Amino acid sequence: MRIDTIQPAIGANRPAKRLGRGIGSGLGKTSGKGHKGQWARSGGGVRPGFEGGQTPIHRRLPKRGFNNKFRKEYVIVNLSALAGVAAGTVVDYDFVMANGLAKQVKDNAGLKVLGSGELTAALTVKAAKFSASAKEAIEKAGGTAETL
Repeated sequence: MRIDTIQPAIGANRPAKRLGRGIGSGLGKTSGKGHKGQWARSGGGVRPGFEGGQTPIHRRLPKRGFNNKFRKEYVIVNLSALAGVAAGTVVDYDFVMANGLAKQVKDNAGLKVLGSGELTAALTVKAAKFSASAKEAIEKAGGTAETL
């Protein structure tokens, strides 16, 4: 391949519209702008969102909601997901992600364990947060719940 033979893909480059070049071109006289009016003028037209003087929709609708930039989002795992894990296993964020036990969360603040489900094996669970019922169930099964 030679650099002087490289061409753009077919249809990637279009020739510019040649306006005002005679009636036979189809774009002569008014150059495709019609007769008079706002759209025919230089710099004509209205800004995006303008509704002809009527109050625009973005001002008619009320403001709603709030995004807390300090919010912490955790990767959530229930005890029911840990039911099939062998006894004596250390369950932490890396273990949960490697085994696909929870859904990935963007910019997460760690692992949070919730108490939905039964746990029979004694596990060592290391997480950022535990619900009260999860901590109780882990300790009842003979395991330990370590808060990081």
